Amino acid sequence: MMRIDECPTHELNGIKYRCGRVQPFGASIVGNSGINFSVFSKDATYCELVLFHHGMKEPFIRIPFPEEFRIGNVFSMIVYGLDIEELEYGYCMDGPYDPEHGYRFDREKILLDPYAKLVSGRNVWGEEPDWDDPFQHRGCVILEDYDWEGDKPLEIPMNDLVIYETHVRSFTKDESSGVKYKGTFAGLLEKIPYLKELGINCIELLPIFEFDEFENSRVVDGERLYNYWGYSTVCFYAPKAGYAASAPLGLAADELKNLIKQLHKAGIEVMLDVVFNHTAEGNEQGPYISYRGIDNKTYYLLTPDGYYYNFSGCGNTMNCNNAIVRNCILDALRYWVSDYHIDGFRFDLAAILSRDENGAPMTSPPLLESLAHDAVLGKCKLIAEAWDAGGLYQVGSFPSWGRWAEWNGKYRDCLRRFIKSSAECGPELIWRLKGSPDLYGNRCAEASINFITCHDGFTMFDLVSYNEKHNMANGEDNNDGSNDNDSWNCGVEGETDDKEILSLRHRQVKNAAGILLLSRGIPMILSGDEFANTQYGNNNAYCQDNVISWLDWNRLKKNKDIFEFFRKMIAFRAEHPVLRRSDFYSGENSSGYPELSFHGARPWEFDENSPFLAFGFMYAEPAVDYGTVEDAFIYCAVNAYWESVSFELPVIPDGMEWETVAYTGDDKAKYDKAAGNSVTLMARSLMLLLGHKRKSTRKGGKKNV
Repeated sequence: MMRIDECPTHELNGIKYRCGRVQPFGASIVGNSGINFSVFSKDATYCELVLFHHGMKEPFIRIPFPEEFRIGNVFSMIVYGLDIEELEYGYCMDGPYDPEHGYRFDREKILLDPYAKLVSGRNVWGEEPDWDDPFQHRGCVILEDYDWEGDKPLEIPMNDLVIYETHVRSFTKDESSGVKYKGTFAGLLEKIPYLKELGINCIELLPIFEFDEFENSRVVDGERLYNYWGYSTVCFYAPKAGYAASAPLGLAADELKNLIKQLHKAGIEVMLDVVFNHTAEGNEQGPYISYRGIDNKTYYLLTPDGYYYNFSGCGNTMNCNNAIVRNCILDALRYWVSDYHIDGFRFDLAAILSRDENGAPMTSPPLLESLAHDAVLGKCKLIAEAWDAGGLYQVGSFPSWGRWAEWNGKYRDCLRRFIKSSAECGPELIWRLKGSPDLYGNRCAEASINFITCHDGFTMFDLVSYNEKHNMANGEDNNDGSNDNDSWNCGVEGETDDKEILSLRHRQVKNAAGILLLSRGIPMILSGDEFANTQYGNNNAYCQDNVISWLDWNRLKKNKDIFEFFRKMIAFRAEHPVLRRSDFYSGENSSGYPELSFHGARPWEFDENSPFLAFGFMYAEPAVDYGTVEDAFIYCAVNAYWESVSFELPVIPDGMEWETVAYTGDDKAKYDKAAGNSVTLMARSLMLLLGHKRKSTRKGGKKNV
């Protein structure tokens, strides 16, 4: 017996169709031979489905939606007998054109489906499109038949994460990466053994939703500049085809899914940097791609005279707390979690998501609350960049419902200043080491994503190599990018062969990384920092698809000492759960010591409220509290002075001794082990010591004489 949804009721030029299903939105396969197309528009008076054979300029058919195919504000239609692998589709909408009142319908524009699961037209990165083609971004239908082999999101506890932020293309595009499919999802997959060796357990990918790298593209001094980072979304549901080696075969989705599955097999979660605050359609002069022509008033925040609010700094702002837009975002995130097994999301300029239709911040934004309590996203990590380009800064006050974490920009700024000898930042640094209870006291330490560098700004090595930004290659007369970098070049601007300066730079990188990985809260590392990657002083490489942005893997061999330090510190953090405690407890535990204490040159003598550049901090980790093999004490001495400083070590219980785990100084012969009950740190260095049972008192060891 034939199903009712396999029985067409209409026919046009040999194409058969019938009234479709309102849900789900987008294009989905129905029965054995049908595709259901469903699209929302509140104010459209007419809708037409436009179907193309792959790559053809002209459609092979246009099918108007009969009035009876519209229910409420949704047009839906099932079309039969289409070849999925050769199909591209879009919509034409008609309605009022009255920009002053927010209406911008144009029946001549062919529009991308907001729910398209794959977008063609940009299948090969950097391949210039046909600018005469009126339909640049085309929706495709995909078979949701990938074999996950039992995989699911990993659900690693938040407090156990070490996040590694990277750009898919930059990570392996350089020849030095040694991978076969450079700059792609497949290329990143080849680097999984490296990520395992480093020890991170979560990779955060800069935007991988479909975007147009040619947006605002231009040539400067013979170099083509692109929309390289991708913070300008074309479609929230589709992976960036240009990041897939197999995209010309229509397999971008499968290539990404395979990467995620293999990362999960390696114990590494996948987090996506998502951009819901604005789209690639820009301001009033921007192109029609999708939302503007489908329902401008619904999707965007508009001024009373019909212009676009620009809290994103990119021309427009999504109307995120409108019920339709909110559901679109929710549906997208649910799709990425259920169909791509994504483990978490970092929300770009997330403060925008708290703004109402007039742009004012809301106390309880519906979108953020819905995300916090959503059933499908229940185990998913949610991280906010808690500020926007409109001046709304919510670090420490972002609406959370106990679910949202935040990029802690105050951690970044404080640590940067401290390591370059800003004593006045010392008292604040104590709060940051504790997990920032001054900001997250009503939440927990895992609400704080601690970082020193990210894609936006200097790399770690550039932070200690440049006093000023060097962005001339961006073609904006060095006016773009932040002027407030809190950097210090250690005596010479940029590249140098001076061994003393290079030694100091290596120490400073290790000092910053050491403090980061010993702080409570969730550490995040910028890819390449672990081997001193450089952007040659460019602190805003958003447009650079070249050696400025690409990781130079030759530096891994050149700076092996930095890599080994990162690897050792990440492993040390994983071995000691006291460092990953979620709450802010620092009182006495079963060891009889405070769980977290701070010290001056002499133990227990320290004024946390006065400026300082040298201090020690100690964690007490009793085995009975943390389920470790044995009791341990972790002591870190930090010297941000330009001269050496001696530290007397805290006394620990009988039968235990201090052992040096890591030291960022140069004098290895003198400082490999703690001498007596004190250590002397050279200028601008850090020493990590572990207090544990003497070897002679351990089981199987010699007894004390």
